Amino acid sequence: MKATYENPLESRYSSKEMLYVFSPDFKFTTWRRLWIALAEAQQELGLPIEDEQIEAMKAHISPIDYTLAAAYEKKFRHDVMAHVHTFGEAAPKAKPIIHLGATSAFVGDNTDIIQMREGLLLVRRGLVNLLDQLKAFALEHQDLPTLGFTHFQPAQLTTVGKRATLWMMDLLMDYEHLQFVLEGLKLRGIKGTTGTQASFLNLFNGDHEKVRTLDRRIAEMFDFAATMPVTGQTYSRKVDAQVLAVLSGIAQSLHKMSNDIRLLQHLKEVEEPFEKNQIGSSAMAYKRNPMRSERIAALSRFIINTGMNPQWTQSAQWFERTLDDSANKRLAVPESFLATDAILSIAINISQGLVVYPKVIHKHIEAELPFMATENIIMEAVKRGGDRQDLHEAIRIHSMAAGKNVKENGGENDLLERILTDPIFGIKAEDLGQLLDPRDYIGRSREQVLEFITQEIDPVLEKHQDLLDGDNHELKV
Repeated sequence: MKATYENPLESRYSSKEMLYVFSPDFKFTTWRRLWIALAEAQQELGLPIEDEQIEAMKAHISPIDYTLAAAYEKKFRHDVMAHVHTFGEAAPKAKPIIHLGATSAFVGDNTDIIQMREGLLLVRRGLVNLLDQLKAFALEHQDLPTLGFTHFQPAQLTTVGKRATLWMMDLLMDYEHLQFVLEGLKLRGIKGTTGTQASFLNLFNGDHEKVRTLDRRIAEMFDFAATMPVTGQTYSRKVDAQVLAVLSGIAQSLHKMSNDIRLLQHLKEVEEPFEKNQIGSSAMAYKRNPMRSERIAALSRFIINTGMNPQWTQSAQWFERTLDDSANKRLAVPESFLATDAILSIAINISQGLVVYPKVIHKHIEAELPFMATENIIMEAVKRGGDRQDLHEAIRIHSMAAGKNVKENGGENDLLERILTDPIFGIKAEDLGQLLDPRDYIGRSREQVLEFITQEIDPVLEKHQDLLDGDNHELKV
């Protein structure tokens, strides 16, 4: 019996790796590791902390007595002090020095940044694997002509592979944004109640250098290049806004990609994977709905909207801190990561099984290519002695008539037949094969695919070879 709300990001969408990063076990064991690091660094700098106390803490990083912690939080109405006491009971010898000189943000904020770093690393892995899958798709179809669309109206031809590079370009920008934010992440460090480090200065009897060293050591212990140079009680909530902006950007890219796939599936040109026993509709058995792409679109909108939460939170902070950030962060940050993890996995799943229908694509090209070939036809007719202006007017009249036949009568595009029977052009049926080869209308599509992949994508994939898993990303549901 399931009688309480169940978060679908956990039960339906996100991976176990991302769920672990934002789990209570990861969060509270990180709190304990931070308390251990603080004690070790304080001992190094001369505070009277015994090895036995540090060893006692290390021996009880886990398991955590969540029942006891909940009882303490109910009593104190303070989550950090609840866990200080819970840890103290697990390691009684260390109880007197746990959290020495620190404020709640020491464990809370530093853990938040550590979680976001781990989350970004998982997101980067997903991005790299998606780029790898799309690379294979783009190369396979680099020179397969297809209708290009502007305003979803037929325009000049492109190729199926070139269109895939448009998705990849967006994702490459997301990767670069992620790298910038990830490499710039700094730990909050030890800053004290209002960010002045007063409590630590007092502990070290006014020795400013020891306080600076303590701050630096905490960063080193958690593999950060530095701590934030100044903070209030908390790190600037702008950090959350910057991190979630990365996730929002990925969601924007995948929403666009999924929309394209949905439209292509409607045209029956490209289709997302459809499993043997999959049901498209409970009523219409023949349907093959693009449910994967639709799921990406749905979750992407959630990520984009949720990305605004830390923006509002940052703008609403008062002086050195207020607590109206906490409840919002507990929802906005983890759920944005869980949803981004999900859409990347779904996008990889789609990319591994995209189906292309060249005959349908060619049929659509044949319906529109006569219009696109008019400039080439004019040039050929001029070579044969025709007047360019007269030819242009004749083409315009025939094009309007052919378009009317298609739209009003439901007929075929008969523009070529009209041109062949008009003596002004002097073109015969056997000349059309050369004038209507779709490969002559794709410009540098093939070359652009190869150049883009070689110059932009391959360096990223080579840099992250260790992240390429090649696994089949199956849907959770």
